[in-house]
Amino acid sequence: MIYLDNAATTFPKPSEVLDYVDWIQRNIAVNVGRGSYKAAKEAMSIVEDAKTLLASFLHTNSAQDITFAPSATIAANQIILGLGWDGWKNVYVTPFEHNAIMRPLEGVRDKYDINVFEIPFDPVSQELDEEEMLRKFSLNHPDYVFINHISNVTGTILPVDEISASAKKYGAVVVVDGSQSVGLEKIDLRVQKIDYLIFAGHKNLYASWGIGGFVSNSDYNLHPVLAGGTGSDSLNLSMSGFELGSPNIIAIASLKKSLEWINKIGLNTISDHKKQLMDILIDGLKGCPTKTYLPAQIEKHTSVVSFNVDGYTPSEVGMILDQDFDIAVRTGYHCAPLVHKLIGTEETQGTVRASISYFNTKQDVESLVKAIREI
Repeated sequence: MIYLDNAATTFPKPSEVLDYVDWIQRNIAVNVGRGSYKAAKEAMSIVEDAKTLLASFLHTNSAQDITFAPSATIAANQIILGLGWDGWKNVYVTPFEHNAIMRPLEGVRDKYDINVFEIPFDPVSQELDEEEMLRKFSLNHPDYVFINHISNVTGTILPVDEISASAKKYGAVVVVDGSQSVGLEKIDLRVQKIDYLIFAGHKNLYASWGIGGFVSNSDYNLHPVLAGGTGSDSLNLSMSGFELGSPNIIAIASLKKSLEWINKIGLNTISDHKKQLMDILIDGLKGCPTKTYLPAQIEKHTSVVSFNVDGYTPSEVGMILDQDFDIAVRTGYHCAPLVHKLIGTEETQGTVRASISYFNTKQDVESLVKAIREI
C-alpha cells in the first residue's frame, strides 16, 4: 500500500517508537502516579521526560505548562468549555477550522447565544484580508480567537502571528490548533502571542494514537470541565487540574521516543523532505485533468494537497486509487466545514486529499500522479 493519508495520522511510525512501545507494554505498562513501587515510579519518569522534551521542542516556559489528554479533540473541548462564557462574548474563527473546534463552539453558541465571526480570507489566494479583519475587530472586539495553524484540507500555513498580534490589542485569548503543525513547523511560545496551543501526538509528532493535549502559555485561568481520579488528594472532592484518569503510559512513551527521534533527524530535514515530495506532486498534478486548491503563495503551504479530478466525485477517485492502484488517500470534507465554502467544494462532495510524511518517497508521489493520469 502507498499510504498518503498522513494528515489523518502518520503511518508508519519510526522503528524506534515501535520498539520502545513494545518494551513499555511488556515491562512497565502500569498506572502512573498510583503507586510507590519501582515500575510506577519509572512510568512517572517517562511522563515527566515526555513533557520536558515537548516543552523544549515548543520553547515553553516549563513542562508544567503542558497538559496531556487522550487526543487533540479532547484538549480542544477542555479549553473551549473551560473558558468563561456569556451571551456578550465575541468569538472569531478562521475558515480553516476543524470540527474539533467548531462543534464545541456550536454547543456553546446553542447554550449562551454567543457571537461567532469568521476571520476573512480571500477565496482564491487563501490570504488573510487584514484590512477587513481589523474592521471586524474594531466593530466587535474579539474575546476569544481560534486559529488553525495549518489547514488539514489545503495545507495552507496561516499567519498566526499577524492575527494574534491584532487580537491581543483587544486583550483576546488566542487558541491555536497545532494538530497539523506541531512537529513540522517551528514554534516558539516564548515570543508568539498564543495563550493555548493544541497538539496531536499521532500526526506530525509520529507518536501513537491516544496522546494529545495542550500547552498553556497564558495567565488566563481555565476551569476544569471533567472530573475524576488524579492519583492525589483523593479525599478532596473538588477537581483541580485537567489530567484525570489513568494516564496512557504506552501512548505517552511513544511521544517521548518520537520526540527523541525528531530531535535526532532534525525538524528542518523532515520539513525539507516533505517539501521536495510536495513540489513533485504539485508539478505532476498540473499535467493531469485536475483542479487543485492551493494558496497563491506556495511558500505558505506544506504537506497536504487537495484536488478534484474532472468527471469524477472525490469518493469515486478514492475508490479507484484504492482498488486499482493500492493508494490510500482521504476523500470528502475532512471534518472542516467552513473551508469548503471558501474554496468552492461544498457542491463537489469535498476533495481528494493526499498528505505526505517523512517516510514517503519520490516513487510514492510519482505513482499517485501516474494513477491520476490513467484515471
